[in-house]
Amino acid sequence: MASNKMINFLDITYLNAGNERQKKAYLILSKNNILEKLNRFAPILVGTIPINIDIEKSDLDIICCFIDKEEFKNHLVMLFQHEQGFIISENATFNSIKANFFIDDFELEIFGQNIPTQQQNAYRHMLVEHKLLLEKGEDFRQQIIALRKQGYKTEPAFAKLLNLQGNAYEQLLKLET
Repeated sequence: MASNKMINFLDITYLNAGNERQKKAYLILSKNNILEKLNRFAPILVGTIPINIDIEKSDLDIICCFIDKEEFKNHLVMLFQHEQGFIISENATFNSIKANFFIDDFELEIFGQNIPTQQQNAYRHMLVEHKLLLEKGEDFRQQIIALRKQGYKTEPAFAKLLNLQGNAYEQLLKLET
């Protein structure tokens, strides 16, 4: 996306004005009504595809907020158990549920926590990263992508280029203000 303004990430129609991969992501999500099916869990598409720093194997990350973990888990199983490669897991540390599966050639990861989606770290990181990409320009974006292709995760790639010391995930959140 060549736009140099903030995007409303809560409405995925911005993907339709993006690059080929973003348009394809929009099509998959829309055609399969993924966000509508998750609507009661306040889903938000996050990660690298929305901010145009994805690489070949990047997945579609969707975060959700649940009140009742078991209800969320059962809902995911009911909706997506028949999708290719469906697997569901629980993380006690983050009190979260994660489901992974494939639709066409996209891997989807649906992550749920008992934290409102706009307060979850994945969303907050994405907003910080988007702001940095706008400020630092195309060359910076290409450097992030190059690091990701070398195996860096997104936040550590940003931390490396910005010379942030310590935990990359925590350091990036300090740049929110």
